[in-house]
Amino acid sequence: MNPGSKKVLLWAVLAVLALAAFGMWWRFFRPKADEGSFVQGNGRIEATEIDVSAKGSGRVEDILVNEGDFVLQGDMVARMDTETVAAQLNQALAEVANAKSAKSTALATVAQREADVATAKAQLVQSQAELEVAKKTNARIQTLYKRGVASAQDADDNAARVRSAGATVTVARAKITASEAAVDAARAQVEQADAGIAAMEAVAARLKTELEEGILRAPRNGRVQYRIVQPGEVVGAGGKVLNVVDLNDVYMTFFLPETVAGRVALNSEVRIILDAAPNYVIPARVSFVASVAQFTPKTVETASERQKLMFRVKARIDEDLLKKHLKQVKTGLPGVAWLKLDPQAEWPASMALQVSP
Repeated sequence: MNPGSKKVLLWAVLAVLALAAFGMWWRFFRPKADEGSFVQGNGRIEATEIDVSAKGSGRVEDILVNEGDFVLQGDMVARMDTETVAAQLNQALAEVANAKSAKSTALATVAQREADVATAKAQLVQSQAELEVAKKTNARIQTLYKRGVASAQDADDNAARVRSAGATVTVARAKITASEAAVDAARAQVEQADAGIAAMEAVAARLKTELEEGILRAPRNGRVQYRIVQPGEVVGAGGKVLNVVDLNDVYMTFFLPETVAGRVALNSEVRIILDAAPNYVIPARVSFVASVAQFTPKTVETASERQKLMFRVKARIDEDLLKKHLKQVKTGLPGVAWLKLDPQAEWPASMALQVSP
């Protein structure tokens, strides 16, 4: 046997011995599922994923973050091209100014027409006074005419003055009616201007909102997972631009057989051991237990033959713990979740916490 073959054989023997040692440790130090106090399930670390999307269709002007960057809620992460919206906003603001100018003109017209009404009423009072004087004078002339003191010409002239004064009163009343109608028309113009102002201000407010929505912001504290599009690409309304992982909501999803799922209570203690960090025991608590059983997903690995029906369980990692180790949080890591079914049971030494909550 050559030296190379001996070296390969030696490594193979060492690997077998390491696996045997791990198996012995696992057998004697892990919690026993048949003790009735603990149960295990395999799963992966997951987190809530949030898509940062464009509300309206348009071109992506710039993306300000890269994959893996940490962002805080409210941070600007991308910008949409809003040049067209900005031009529309300027036009709407100009139309608002025009509508306000039209309102000022209409108000001035209202004031002028109201002055015309006042003038017409004054003229009516004057005409009515002149008519009364003409009537009294005509009555005296008619009396004198009957006595033969006044001439027929005087009687006719005074009768004509009465008719003229009456016509002047009628004209004054018509002027008042016309002036009041003009006032109503001017006030209608003011109302129309107000409606125009309100409509254009609503358009301007909508366009301002569209401008603000053109700046995409992080909805939660988290880490950028994907840049779904690149600057210059066009997206439709609701089109996804970025995918952000909410690192304040991290959990492991695992499956338990129906024989023990009924004993799992919400907020039960869970200890998570990740394959990538077997020396650390992470505390968690049950935040969800499915109410309906499902067939075991093919991705779920079990030590024994797969159960036909399993219940999905979610163990949420403490938020304060996540904040302390924010940059170490990784999703997708496989591991084992140990769940304590008996609240009075003590965790074995092998399950002692290695990461403080």
